[in-house]
Amino acid sequence: FKCTVSMLIVFAAILVLISTLWFPIYHITGIAMEPSLKQGTVVVATRLGNLEAGDIAAIYYKNHILISRLIGMPGDSVYIDEQGIVSVNNLLLEEDYLTETVLGTTDLTYPYLVPEGRYFVMGDNRAKSTDSRMSDIGCVEEESFAGRILFCIWPLRQIGYVG
Repeated sequence: FKCTVSMLIVFAAILVLISTLWFPIYHITGIAMEPSLKQGTVVVATRLGNLEAGDIAAIYYKNHILISRLIGMPGDSVYIDEQGIVSVNNLLLEEDYLTETVLGTTDLTYPYLVPEGRYFVMGDNRAKSTDSRMSDIGCVEEESFAGRILFCIWPLRQIGYVG
């Protein structure tokens, strides 16, 4: 019995270590990523690999985790028109994950050049998301990324890859 309990404790410790270091788990608490990720959803991220445009990422911001979609890479030119249509480097983004396009709250002048070493992020709920469109948040430094969202693990009906 003692051996079984000891093995369970070691197994649990290994799972916590793996979760903390490489595959953190996040609970979605806001509406900024709807409809892609609804409030109450639980997701698994990874700290392995490189981020690419289109990835959904967890970001450290003022002692909180924000979940946003990576739109612009360092050096990219981001343009958002009055209807909320986004172009990066003069190429229209195909954003089939959106239910509506709106400009949302912004105080930037477009086209906007993403500074070197920084990333332009936006929530999928453009009307309600606070993101890189506001200069007080601005573009995100690479060190601020907590991970790339891989898949949903809760609720059960939504289990699967997040893209």
